[in-house]
Amino acid sequence: MIITLLNIVLPVFAISAVGFVFGRRQLRVPQMDFINHANVVVFCPALVFSALLDNPVNLLQGWPLIAAGVLAILLPGLLLALIPVRGISRRAFLVPGMFRNAGNIGIPLMMLAYGKGLLGDIVILFVLSNLLHFSLGIFLLSRGTGRWMWLKNPNVWASVLGVTLAAYQDWIPMFFRTSVELLGQIAIPLMLFSLGVRLSQDRVTQVGFAFKINLLYLLAGALCFPLVVWMLPLTADWMRLLALSVMLPPAVLNYLLCEQYKVEPQTVASIVLLGNLMSVVTIPLVVYLTLIWI
Repeated sequence: MIITLLNIVLPVFAISAVGFVFGRRQLRVPQMDFINHANVVVFCPALVFSALLDNPVNLLQGWPLIAAGVLAILLPGLLLALIPVRGISRRAFLVPGMFRNAGNIGIPLMMLAYGKGLLGDIVILFVLSNLLHFSLGIFLLSRGTGRWMWLKNPNVWASVLGVTLAAYQDWIPMFFRTSVELLGQIAIPLMLFSLGVRLSQDRVTQVGFAFKINLLYLLAGALCFPLVVWMLPLTADWMRLLALSVMLPPAVLNYLLCEQYKVEPQTVASIVLLGNLMSVVTIPLVVYLTLIWI
C-alpha cells in the first residue's frame, strides 16, 4: 500500500517541485502570467472538452455527483460563516475555504489515485468549482458587482460543448479530436509546474494564523463530507472523489482574485501557500484512507 500511495502522490509533488526549483534558480522573477493565461483559456478548456467528449455524462444518472460537487463547496462555506474569526475579513476568510485546488492538484491526483476511467467525473467537479468560483466567489469578493463573470469562463462553455456533442462524437473528425486531446494533455503538468513556480516566489507570513485558518478549512470539509454522503445516493467512486475534493488545499486562484479585488491579498497569499505546503502531509493521508475505507 505504501508503494501504491507513493506512486500516486509523488508524481504530483515532483512536477510541482520542478517548478519550485526552476522558479528559485532564476535571476529574474519568472513571468508566468502569459503561460497561466494560455492554460486557463486554451489548454484547460481543451482538457474539459475532450474529457467530457470521451466520457459522456448522463445528467439523469449523474445528478448526485453534480449535487455533491455543489454541496461540497456551499456547505463548508455555510459552516465557516458561523465561526467568528479575528484578524481577517469575512470575505477573505470564506472564499479560500470554499474553493479548493481542484485544478492544479485535484485533477492529476484523482486520476492517479482512482483511475483515468473517472476523468469525466473528475472534470465535472473541476468545472463546478470553476463555475461557482467565477460566479459566487467573485460575487462575494466584489460585493455583488461580478455576478456575471462566469459567462466569460471558457471552461464553462467547453463543458457545455463537451456534454452536448458527446452523443455525436462519431461525426467529429478524428484529426480535430486528436488535436484537442493533445492540447488538453498540456494542461495538467503545466498546472503543477506553474503551482511550483508560484510557491517559489512568495513567502508565508503569519505562519501560526495561516495554520489555524487551514485547520478550520480541513475541519469544515471533514464535517461536511459525511453529511453530503448521507444526503445523496453516491457510488463508492464518487465518494472517494468527494472525500478528496473537500480536503484539498485552497486554490491559488483565491490569491489572484483577492489581489484583483483588493481583499487582503497578503493574508490570503499566506493562507493559500501554507495550505498547499500542508497538503504534502494531508493529501497522502486522505488518499490512503479513501483507498482502504471506501
